[in-house]
Amino acid sequence: MTILLIGKDGQLGHELQTHLSESKDIKAVGRETLDLSATDQIRQIIHELQPSVIVNAAAYTAVDKAETDIERANTINGTAPTVMAEAAQSCGATLIHVSTDYVFDGTKNTPYLEDDPTNPLGAYGQSKLLGEQGVRERCDRHLILRTAWVYGAGGKGNFVKTMLRLGSDRDELRVVVDQVGTPTWTGHLADAIAQIISKLNAPTDKAQFPFGTYHVTNSGAISWYDFAIAIFEEAECLNVPLKIKRVVPITTAEYPTPTKRPAYSVLSHQKITSLLDAPPPHWRKDLRQMLKAYTQHN
Repeated sequence: MTILLIGKDGQLGHELQTHLSESKDIKAVGRETLDLSATDQIRQIIHELQPSVIVNAAAYTAVDKAETDIERANTINGTAPTVMAEAAQSCGATLIHVSTDYVFDGTKNTPYLEDDPTNPLGAYGQSKLLGEQGVRERCDRHLILRTAWVYGAGGKGNFVKTMLRLGSDRDELRVVVDQVGTPTWTGHLADAIAQIISKLNAPTDKAQFPFGTYHVTNSGAISWYDFAIAIFEEAECLNVPLKIKRVVPITTAEYPTPTKRPAYSVLSHQKITSLLDAPPPHWRKDLRQMLKAYTQHN
């Protein structure tokens, strides 16, 4: 089985390289090898490699910047996955495409199901929805994995890294309390993808594999404010030097951003639990695991 991993340098791609390392035939590419705005390059690499599985972990993730950079966001998040889907279909590959909770508007108060109506609030969410639509329309053997509040040790910044950096410099922080979701560790997400790939490779009738859309997050729900508190509590247990003394809860209205965020974006994990035969670990357990590994190497 040949696996093509697109987006190797991001925080999820970094984790996936570790989780897929047992595969003897994995080709991982990043920006220096593949320009996602160049559709011919996408087609060429898939045509040449003829992979069995394509994992698209690449994305335009600058949520606020997307509001003024709509064309590029749509190209990376919408057009590129659609081209990947077309190429995957032509060579009989399975495409695993990572999407986001931002395709929803956050007006529910119970976990979102995979078939709930989408209604993105901003350009980033809209660009990711375009990608989902393209993947569904162009590739029969697809898995769209929506996730949320992703953080990891690799790649560039994320909420956990930001809190640790600010918490070491400041004695007070203001964090939004009226947005609720599920923090998701890249380690869990990568492990779920690795399990899915192993099931794809299992000696069963592949025509019966339940392709489609799945929600993949940790379990539990929390606000950004409570997540920040938990990060500092766990960091203190690991003797991370912190200056922070107080975290102040504020409303979304008190912290205006170019993009409107979903107030509630908890995703149901019933469907993925059934596929993988196990529920996801609680977000706090995985936060603790990530911080242990991160602090040992920083």
